[in-house]
Amino acid sequence: MDYQAVLEEVAAHARPYVRQGRVADYIPALERVSADRFGIAVADINGDVYGVGDWETPFSVQSISKTFSLALVMAQSHGGHDSIWQRVGREPSGTPFNSLVQLEAENGIPRNPFINAGALVVTDRLQTLTGDASTSMLHFLREESGNEDLAFDQAVADSEAEHGDRNAALAHFMASFGNLENPVPSVIEHYFWQCSIEMSCRDLAVAGGFLARHGLRADGSRLLEAREAKRINAVMLTCGTYDAAGEFAYRVGLPAKSGVGGGIIAVIPGRCTLCVWSPALDARGNSVAGAAALDHFTTLTGWSVF
Repeated sequence: MDYQAVLEEVAAHARPYVRQGRVADYIPALERVSADRFGIAVADINGDVYGVGDWETPFSVQSISKTFSLALVMAQSHGGHDSIWQRVGREPSGTPFNSLVQLEAENGIPRNPFINAGALVVTDRLQTLTGDASTSMLHFLREESGNEDLAFDQAVADSEAEHGDRNAALAHFMASFGNLENPVPSVIEHYFWQCSIEMSCRDLAVAGGFLARHGLRADGSRLLEAREAKRINAVMLTCGTYDAAGEFAYRVGLPAKSGVGGGIIAVIPGRCTLCVWSPALDARGNSVAGAAALDHFTTLTGWSVF
């Protein structure tokens, strides 16, 4: 596979979509990012990386971090891998990623780990397991990406905290049902720090490689059992792009996780991991050009999980 040639064709196809949609404006620090940016990278299972456009420009990972926090919880549960699934479901939500409505109807159990409520539960569990959820994730991402310069973005974290009333409400509501183990302020603080991590398409494609290698880390050690990596990929496919997951699976056919920073990470098990970044979002919070790029990638290569 000539990845470079494919990525160049994908980028050319995606360019007309780059300014479609709107940059996230409910987090002021994200609103300042130019809608003109576009990058895409692919990392194969051997660690070779290819990229086009702004693929080495760092951006705020936002909800893409939810994939890594879930993986770390499953990896560090020491045999109790299914315990997190007693506190969060595995079904598509069908409602916005920050909705309170389902939580009340379902007794404080979030529908899946990739909506905000579910991610707060996973962060809470990671905090219990590690004592420092956000720093443990940052260290893991530095190791897997090979980029020791990865860091939190203070401005983004502060901006999220200043405009984080809905997330605080979700956390307090779940705490009232006994579904948080740590104090609400600590959980939401670590959640905001995780979302504020800045990474490039290159960093994310490489760091997510364990999902393409059936649970094996970059150094060959095992982070997850193959069945656990399969399960994370399955939940990414059905829930990873908010309440547009069905449409995304129909168009792209890959496990993926998006973030309102404009990034999308996607996995082709046994082959490679991709990351695309374009900040302008559709009404459901997914990158318009990013989805178009991944759609074209799977069309050109014939690679999908279907």
